[in-house]
Amino acid sequence: MNKSSKTLIEGVSESTAACLLVMVQGNILVGLTGAHLFIAAQTGIVAGAIAFLVGWLVQANRFWAMPLLLGTCTAVVDYYVHPGSFGSYATEAIVTGIVAGALSLAVTLFVRFRNQRVKASVE
Repeated sequence: MNKSSKTLIEGVSESTAACLLVMVQGNILVGLTGAHLFIAAQTGIVAGAIAFLVGWLVQANRFWAMPLLLGTCTAVVDYYVHPGSFGSYATEAIVTGIVAGALSLAVTLFVRFRNQRVKASVE
């Protein structure tokens, strides 16, 4: 699998997971339904694809660029896909974007750390 497809799959996965977690307010065992998963998948696919496309167009190579793009795209797409279930109309979308960006940043930093450890152990 090439780097571009990994980046797209990661973005879709992180955005979907963030949307799902925020929508059920962290209570996955009680609040998770097929409808929630469908809405989260819609948000994740669209936001992940837009973030990937924009990142590719502007050649976002900094480690923080994709998490920032993904968080922003997730917030905007989530706002349009469904109404918020807490706070004002946009509160859930903003929180979802922050969670998606934080999740993406955590994955990015983990992968960098792992690659450095593998590289160090080979040398």
